[in-house]
Amino acid sequence: MTPEPAPTIRQLLAFYLEAGVDCALTDEPVNRLTDPDTAPAPPRTEPREAPPPRSFMQGAAPIPAARGDAPSPEAAISSAREAARTAPSLEALRDLLEKFDGCALKNTATRLVFSDGNPQARVMFVGEAPGREEDIEGLPFVGRSGQLLNRMIAAIGLDRTSAYIANVIPWRPPGNRTPTPQETQICLPFIQRQIELVNPDVLVTLGNPSTQTLLSTREGIMKTRGRWFDYDTGTRVIRALATFHPAYLLRSPSYKRMAWQDLRSIAKALEETKRA
Repeated sequence: MTPEPAPTIRQLLAFYLEAGVDCALTDEPVNRLTDPDTAPAPPRTEPREAPPPRSFMQGAAPIPAARGDAPSPEAAISSAREAARTAPSLEALRDLLEKFDGCALKNTATRLVFSDGNPQARVMFVGEAPGREEDIEGLPFVGRSGQLLNRMIAAIGLDRTSAYIANVIPWRPPGNRTPTPQETQICLPFIQRQIELVNPDVLVTLGNPSTQTLLSTREGIMKTRGRWFDYDTGTRVIRALATFHPAYLLRSPSYKRMAWQDLRSIAKALEETKRA
């Protein structure tokens, strides 16, 4: 029996990309099958010359904190709340997020994915977290799910110039994994402030994670979709509706009929608030 030829580098890269492996965690490969007790010791290197004192390092970038100096989740959440509360505008909020180091997702993401669309829009859509395409472009919902979202909102006469789009998590989790509860809680004050600053007439949560996070419910999307909630920003109560995430509709197109019903409810609510 003739053995199969070894895969090419291109084939291996395609396999890893399809599996969600699209970033390296270390500079050198690690053999995870090696017995840690018998693993070879790392090569010895010559001691490096000590760096000059800080006073002589004019213009040097700040030294990142060691892993052991990372703030606790409670401290990071408290810091996020304080920072978000002080943002007077969306531009200031974005600048705060660019400088915020309390969420580890920032260290593995390519860039911040803050928002897209019209900040004065009457309707705001919020998903869970950026994916690979969003991480590259720096904009939410630009991949296949974003293309479907464009068609969904176009069906009720909207586009990205008349809607505002964001995510609960502004940085892509590695490999598109699910954000941890701690990561969600750290980022929550920023999206809450973002909603408050946009001040839409209608808030639409896309998918189960954003619905449960923003609307404080433990029910699944099958029970919450199509239902209206009151979202209190502290200064105003906004009508909020939960619906399916476009990525879920791509996997389960049979639910598009329900999503269309939700979109019609959104259009009706916008018309009613316009008349009022």
